[in-house]
Amino acid sequence: MRKTQLAMVSSGAIFLRVPVTLTSVPTMNKTILLAAIIGTSALSTTAVARPMTETDLATMKRLSGAAASPDGTMIAYQLRETDLEANKGKTDLYLLKLGTPNTQPMLFASKPDKNEHDPAFAPDGKSIFYLSNESGSEQIWRYDIASGTTSQASNFKADVSGFKISPDGMKFAVWGDVARDCMEFGCDKDGDTSKPGPGTGREYDQLMVRHWDAWETPGNYSRVFTAVLGADGKLGTLGIAMDGNLVGDAPSKPFGGGEEIAWAPDSKSLFYTLRKADNDEAKSTNLDIYHADLTGVVHNGTPGNAATDTMPAPSPDGKYLAYAAMARAGYEADRLVLMLRDMKTGKVAALTDKWDRSVGSIAWASDSKSLLVTAQDVLETPLYRVDLKGKVTRLTERGHIGAALPLKNGGIVYSIDSISGPADLVHMDTKGKTTRLTNVNAETLGTLDPVNYQKFDFAGANGEQVFGQIIKPQNVIGKLPVLLLVHGGPQGTFNNSWSYRWNPAVMASQGYAVVSIDFHGSTGYGQKFTDSINKDWGGKPLEDLKLGMDAVAKIDTQLDTANTCALGGSYGGYMMNWISGNWPDRFKCLVNHAGIFDLRAMAYETEELWFDQWDNGGPWTARTDAEKWNPVNHVVKWKTPTLVIHGEKDYRIPYSQSLAAFTALQQLGVESKLLVFPDENHWVLKPKNSIQWYQTVFDWVGKHLKGK
Repeated sequence: MRKTQLAMVSSGAIFLRVPVTLTSVPTMNKTILLAAIIGTSALSTTAVARPMTETDLATMKRLSGAAASPDGTMIAYQLRETDLEANKGKTDLYLLKLGTPNTQPMLFASKPDKNEHDPAFAPDGKSIFYLSNESGSEQIWRYDIASGTTSQASNFKADVSGFKISPDGMKFAVWGDVARDCMEFGCDKDGDTSKPGPGTGREYDQLMVRHWDAWETPGNYSRVFTAVLGADGKLGTLGIAMDGNLVGDAPSKPFGGGEEIAWAPDSKSLFYTLRKADNDEAKSTNLDIYHADLTGVVHNGTPGNAATDTMPAPSPDGKYLAYAAMARAGYEADRLVLMLRDMKTGKVAALTDKWDRSVGSIAWASDSKSLLVTAQDVLETPLYRVDLKGKVTRLTERGHIGAALPLKNGGIVYSIDSISGPADLVHMDTKGKTTRLTNVNAETLGTLDPVNYQKFDFAGANGEQVFGQIIKPQNVIGKLPVLLLVHGGPQGTFNNSWSYRWNPAVMASQGYAVVSIDFHGSTGYGQKFTDSINKDWGGKPLEDLKLGMDAVAKIDTQLDTANTCALGGSYGGYMMNWISGNWPDRFKCLVNHAGIFDLRAMAYETEELWFDQWDNGGPWTARTDAEKWNPVNHVVKWKTPTLVIHGEKDYRIPYSQSLAAFTALQQLGVESKLLVFPDENHWVLKPKNSIQWYQTVFDWVGKHLKGK
């Protein structure tokens, strides 16, 4: 019988997730994290029963949205469970009391066929506000902790996308999609100016006509309002927090959220991040932080920076405003530096300018003397403390740390996930001792076979150090066929984190060794390494993949690197097309999800032009060697069997790119298959679609690597 194994990390925390063994090659010489945090509780061995399946992955519980009470004694969080028959998820809310051994989370907001999410404690700690569609639209609701009763707090005409409670508890910042000419939070008309009639046609006069997975509705934007909480517990609209001359989305679209909105500590003003919706929107990464008081006066707090400014975070004592800023306009993967503005003098300091990592989240310690940030670092995403002089101290070692919640007593609650398991909550006290708070997937994870995780490095392009990961079934005898995963971005990473999309653990569970390589251009290694892919999409990254595959064959001789398929999505899909013409004899099959086939067409079809133009040298007509890295130019050499997958609602890389690749394969007589999801975007999100995606991929690679 296989047993769960443990390893201590340098912070003193004990981790236990999916039963897993992690090792490192000699050149790493570092302790490797095993499993999830269990604190001081006893560990019992668990019999392993079976490999993880795609259905296990799709139906695992998903913890997120944690919030701490003002006194630091309670944590609220949302938990998504999957209704596979209905093909959707359902979110409920739980409350967990800290400081009591073996305390169990309490379900406090759950209605059949409704979703409750995004909890936030009132400043007095007596109630929790949250979003729910119980009334038929997304509105704000209130849970009274003492009585255990719930009541509806808002009844706006528009759906509420999010809210922030002012420190005095009397006002709410509320945002959602509202017509620009609507003076309240929701009007009878959506403000759409693209439909002149009499037919169904839409008219546009500037770029960004569609974004991510939806056509734009000109005249309708994500807008921030303020509302007063009445004595009856109901919210009434107070005013618009946005300058009437500002046209754009706050928070920014498509992925901006509550991290871009913050109240000042005195509750008299509000900070928010906005991207202007003007003629330059499709080519601009210029997000600015605006400061609005409740009299309607709004000013741009970061007008001097033409690049991104985001995540405003005022210190609890009101002396400072922290935020993150990029330096280069038009570059979405530039380093995010932690900035600190003295609110009295206006002086701005770049706190982490000498730290070559990019800040991913910001939270102030309760005493206003330091900040907690996350940042990617060599396949991990640790939690760090940054003092007001810019000194950076690493607080965690392994895994992916989600948003941190500073507690009043100086402790911290944060979420952690890794390749070996989904997110759970952990408490870290002021001495660094950690205690596991949740174990939401214990029942499922306890029945699954273990996998091994190994981090490795090698000399890549230009002789520079490149890192990668190997994940494989534990205690398997004999050679293993290999799946090479190529991440998207391209400024990204297949790091030590849990994914419900490209999940190495579920792939390895099918009897494969899964290899990922953080090629030149990946994040977590310093900005120079990230920048190195610029105008070199098919150069150093392909060389790294070649050298990496040679390296893993020597690092782990169990890997049958002659029996290999490669898989990638987005830029990884581009690389599948590039490999087809520039490394055509290496792999027995390829899986190309939403990959770029023709860079020329991509330059004219995608919505966020800044991404394509920065990475590839400007508009198509201005590029030197424009065709150098274009996969379509090498199509005559294609011969590797390829599975092509795409979502019809993908506007980042339109599905026509995959149709073209599939047409080329079919015309050349190359074994190929096309899988199209009419209801998915750049990702595959619906539970049954995810299961179908994995089943189709497993059938394809199984046929070519295992003969079945």
